Amino acid sequence: MTTLPLPPGSTIGILGGGQLGRMLSQAASRLGFNVVILDPEENSPAGRVSQGQIIAAYDDLTALGVLGQTCQAVTFEFENVPASSVERLVRGGAVVAPGPRALAVAQDRVEEKTFLNGVGATTVDFAQVDNLDDLLAGLERLGTPALLKTRREGYDGKGQVWIRSAEMAADAWSSIGERPAILEARADFTRELSVIAARGRDGEIAVYPLGENVHAGGVLKTTTAPAQVDLKTSDRAAAIARAILDGLDYVGVLGVELFDLGDGVLLVNEIAPRVHNTGHWTQDGCVCDQFEQHIRAVAGWPLGPTTAHFQVEMTNLLGDEVDQWRHLASAPDARLHLYGKAEARPGRKMAHVNRVKSL
Repeated sequence: MTTLPLPPGSTIGILGGGQLGRMLSQAASRLGFNVVILDPEENSPAGRVSQGQIIAAYDDLTALGVLGQTCQAVTFEFENVPASSVERLVRGGAVVAPGPRALAVAQDRVEEKTFLNGVGATTVDFAQVDNLDDLLAGLERLGTPALLKTRREGYDGKGQVWIRSAEMAADAWSSIGERPAILEARADFTRELSVIAARGRDGEIAVYPLGENVHAGGVLKTTTAPAQVDLKTSDRAAAIARAILDGLDYVGVLGVELFDLGDGVLLVNEIAPRVHNTGHWTQDGCVCDQFEQHIRAVAGWPLGPTTAHFQVEMTNLLGDEVDQWRHLASAPDARLHLYGKAEARPGRKMAHVNRVKSL
């Protein structure tokens, strides 16, 4: 039986072997934990910096059983891990954080927005779309332009299409594979913000300063934090994060993407039940970064401080942009974080660089 808080020397399992799993594993190692990765990709980025890796599909029952028996706690690095796999681990007696409910809510965009509105976190108006007639009815109610997204999966701009007139509906429906979807009204926002927050096993909550995000082609390009926001906006963002964390009885780090409408009015775009790309700035801007914070929460440790000691501009390096590593490594204000991926495919997140400035 697992006893919390986990002492150093305990083993933590991570579902997923990508860059987030890699940075979680590195943070866990600093705190004295061993890490085992479960990922179908042999020699994954996270597996190479961990004690071991189980090479298997995320729904492989034997692999899940081994992971649950080997590790004193299990977490995950991305939200498309099958919720049934997390439920299987829990049924087998494993301590898993965040829990399966958070994963299930975040995996379905209709369920996500319904939950958010239920805890007082306002979103854009939306319509559930199961067929072309639903889409046409949604466009009539919400107007155009409107954004059509698949209910499940899809990230970094994938699985979504803007509809600018009702005449585009049939082609848009076809372009997402006629899959269950959500239609979202356009948000008239001034900028995109995000808040990274954590909740411990005892209900303690810690909130990082807001970040301001710039996207290019549907993919995050930069996050600047702490963002220049007034107290009304930062307080509202913290209240939204707290409502979500408590509403899910959440344990771990959560990313919340926000539309800033001005005067402290914020709409939630989406949530991510994991460490988040827009929180990478904390690695060089805070004493306790989001990755250590997540491990602390999963292990039942006290949460760390979230005060920013520097302003940081985080920039994602996509595809062959990683070839700039020599130049970036020589920049006095830049700290480079490479993910150890072998192939620099176009649009693939290969690294990020944090440029540090005094507050």
